[in-house]
Amino acid sequence: SCLCGSAPCLLCGCCPSAKNSTISRLLFTFFLFLGTLVSIIMIIPGVEKELHKLPGFCEGSGSVLGVQTHVDCRSFLGHKAVYRMGFAMAAFFCLFALLMVCVRSSKDPRAALQNGFWFFKFLVLVGITVGAFYIPDGAFTSVWFYFGVVGSFLFILIQLVLLIDLAHSWSQRWLRNADEGNARGWYAALCTITFIFYAASIAALVLLYIYYTRPEGCTHGKAFISINLILCLIVSVVSILPKIQEAQPHSGLLQASLITLYTIYVTWSALANVPAQRCNPTLLLRNSTGSATATEPLTTWWDAPSIVGLVIFILCTLFISLRSSDHPQVNKLMLTEESGAGAGAGPGGDAEEGGVRRAYDNEQDGVSYNYTFFHLCLLLAALYIMMTLTNWYRPDESLQVLSSPWTAVWVKICSSWAGLLLYLWTLVAPLVLPDRDFS
Repeated sequence: SCLCGSAPCLLCGCCPSAKNSTISRLLFTFFLFLGTLVSIIMIIPGVEKELHKLPGFCEGSGSVLGVQTHVDCRSFLGHKAVYRMGFAMAAFFCLFALLMVCVRSSKDPRAALQNGFWFFKFLVLVGITVGAFYIPDGAFTSVWFYFGVVGSFLFILIQLVLLIDLAHSWSQRWLRNADEGNARGWYAALCTITFIFYAASIAALVLLYIYYTRPEGCTHGKAFISINLILCLIVSVVSILPKIQEAQPHSGLLQASLITLYTIYVTWSALANVPAQRCNPTLLLRNSTGSATATEPLTTWWDAPSIVGLVIFILCTLFISLRSSDHPQVNKLMLTEESGAGAGAGPGGDAEEGGVRRAYDNEQDGVSYNYTFFHLCLLLAALYIMMTLTNWYRPDESLQVLSSPWTAVWVKICSSWAGLLLYLWTLVAPLVLPDRDFS
């Protein structure tokens, strides 16, 4: 029953009582993290060199847009492996997103597929992964790159929604604590965190100007950094305007500082993909001989922005799995019920014989989260981590050289602009739409 039964069977008797919906989301997230771990292992240089031993994985022939060509895939075996692992995870979550359309409660027979049969789900994921490694070379890598770009852009926007929600909840909670007692201490903590975020943002901006621009040339880098700097200043000023404060008393510089810091990170990540060695000291180019060239010797495929992106990915994915926002508007946007919704059964709802309560079904009256949207979020997360681990690089038309395209730069820069506009809208929406309740 632990392998094939419902999610409560997976909990030990010593575990505290937990919601069935929370356990299921954590286990699906565990599948995503497991696939991410396998992808990381595959791009380790020592492991990457052994991938050519897989039967059929590096045959050396393929078709690119109908033109037969010879492909020496030894130059990016790790890149190929991560793409196929990303395809397998995306296909797995896409399958469940389709299967769980319009599931309203745990009484739906399909809810048993969501909350149980974990052993068979694992077998399905393994089967899709094995099949993905037999996908022939050719147009797959080039086409799947653009799927990854679109999915990553959407997941960055989801990250920004979660970040804005986190910033608002954080500020409200600390201001509420200040009103209840020890106001001086809470306000001091609020000012300290805000100062740290802005100081880190300023330091990062200075470093970006030093390492990713030159006195002559590198106009794109100067423009991207300057535009985002101006936009961050605008949202910071708007967040403390008297009318904004009147409409949203909990709005302040803490949220703006956190959004600013994340925007600077996205800008850094974008500049790290600029395909110009003079303006990008972290640029890495791998040719058909399998050698890597850069200004400094690099021992791994990913750079510092990719590592930071991996950490943010893990935190945001866990947040998606565990979250229930304090804001009804965010819950509506993320298709998540408010806290306490869908609690069809309480902690004493399901008890095993002997009186040991392990988990309870809290979705008999209604699901506590949208199954399909949750799987779509994990699908986008799989595409995002695929692009992050491959550094957003793609092979050229001959499939002989991996290089960084301008596509990655513009996607990341546009996502930073979209995030700033989204945050700006959360500030001015109560003024633009006074008849709606934004409390």
